[in-house]
Amino acid sequence: MASDINSAKNEEADLTLTWSGRWTLAHRILAVNVLTLVLVLLAIFYLDSYRNRLEKERVQKVASEATMAATALEAIPPAAQERLLANLSKENESRIRLYGADGQLIMDSWRQTGPTYRLRDPATQRWNKDVARALDRGFNALVGEEPDEDFVEPATDKADAWSEVIASRKSGITETEIRLAPEQTPVFSAAAPVTGGATLLVTDNDRAFTRTVRKQRRSLLIALAVVAALSVLLSLFLARTIVRPLRRIALAAHRVRLGRAREVNVPRLPSRTDEIGLLARSISDMSQSLRQRIDNIEAFAADVTHELKNPLASLRSAVDGLERIEDPALRKQLIDVIRQDIVRLDRLISDVSEAARTDAELARARFELVDLGALIGQLVSSWKERRETGNVRIAFARPRRASAIVMGEPGRLARAIDNIIDNAISFSPPGGLVEVAATHVDDEIRIRIDDEGPGVPPELREAIFNRFHSVRPETESFGRHSGLGLAIARAIVEGHDGEIDVTDRDDAPSGARFTIILKAADRA
Repeated sequence: MASDINSAKNEEADLTLTWSGRWTLAHRILAVNVLTLVLVLLAIFYLDSYRNRLEKERVQKVASEATMAATALEAIPPAAQERLLANLSKENESRIRLYGADGQLIMDSWRQTGPTYRLRDPATQRWNKDVARALDRGFNALVGEEPDEDFVEPATDKADAWSEVIASRKSGITETEIRLAPEQTPVFSAAAPVTGGATLLVTDNDRAFTRTVRKQRRSLLIALAVVAALSVLLSLFLARTIVRPLRRIALAAHRVRLGRAREVNVPRLPSRTDEIGLLARSISDMSQSLRQRIDNIEAFAADVTHELKNPLASLRSAVDGLERIEDPALRKQLIDVIRQDIVRLDRLISDVSEAARTDAELARARFELVDLGALIGQLVSSWKERRETGNVRIAFARPRRASAIVMGEPGRLARAIDNIIDNAISFSPPGGLVEVAATHVDDEIRIRIDDEGPGVPPELREAIFNRFHSVRPETESFGRHSGLGLAIARAIVEGHDGEIDVTDRDDAPSGARFTIILKAADRA
């Protein structure tokens, strides 16, 4: 039964994405944050622009009122001037003052009409006004608006107490100013020159301006509340598309850590092409690999136990027989059996240790450029000079210098090739020839090792690379091979991202041909 860990059909419906499946996590997170930020900034910019435009209109209105009042004063007799100012003040809810050329106050509309606006004391207002003023100050700080100066009626009401009046006398045109009343509503003022050196001053505490701006701000706050709700919904969307699958994957990884790999169902999320999908498939593949590794370890342990029991049983039988047999010839045979079993155990333990270390050492190895021509030449020379080959000959077709270069770990590659040569020698008949060649074909290096033995039946060509699978020639001395040589060779070759296989020779009546294929090193 296939493991659920590596199943492509185990994606849960609530983890599936539709239209956003091709968005990366960075794009989704950025989109949510940018959308919320952009909407807030747009609201701030809109409100600031709206307030500035409204403020400009109010300033122009007061300036127009001052200019028209100054023009009207020049067109009517002095006796009617004070009455005109009173009417204009009452109509526009403003205060109009006229200062003579000497700076003294000549006329004041409030003497006729009474106050047309009243500056309120913040201490007498309700708490919601304090909140509104705090929001006003916060908004001004947010947009970098410099605070206006406070509006204070001068103790002695003269022309030089007003900066706009002084500026108007110097420039000869209408000058404006904006100040803040104690309750933070604006007081707009404008000073216009009058014939004869006099100056007319109009002041207006426009509370409607503040009400309009605050009303607009309330509307924007409602809009921002909608944006906040939208942000929450988008956050829930992110939680669904990011947090939930990550939690499922983390739970699956935790169960794998507890040693329940066969029970774990890791979502693979095949429809997702973002980082979460890549992570899910990587975790699933890792879990599958771990399960296979555990199975291999268990099988390896069982095989080692089985292989050790055979020589140990033989040893036990021989030792027990020594106590009962007196015949020197039989005792010598038993001692020979014990010696052979010891050799076999020593060889088996060495190969088991080598097989157990191969994967771990390859994972830590630092690959380097390896000239396979020189490496194989050294191995062949070693076999010819220091090893037992019987009368089997070895021929090596050495490639052109530096034409068979790969990236790898020299010691491990030497062990893999040496194991294949050892196998070819053991199966070769007396006087046989083992041929070794290395060639560069396209972007691959192909190592070919041919022998003149009986060959490998097709049904066994995969099995011979399994650990402890050993079909030895009848003439081989007992205990010379453990059945791990070819398995170690395959593990090393695959650890170098290569391939190894065996076929029949096509250039001889019989014999096996082992081929190792490795990727040629890029030396550009």
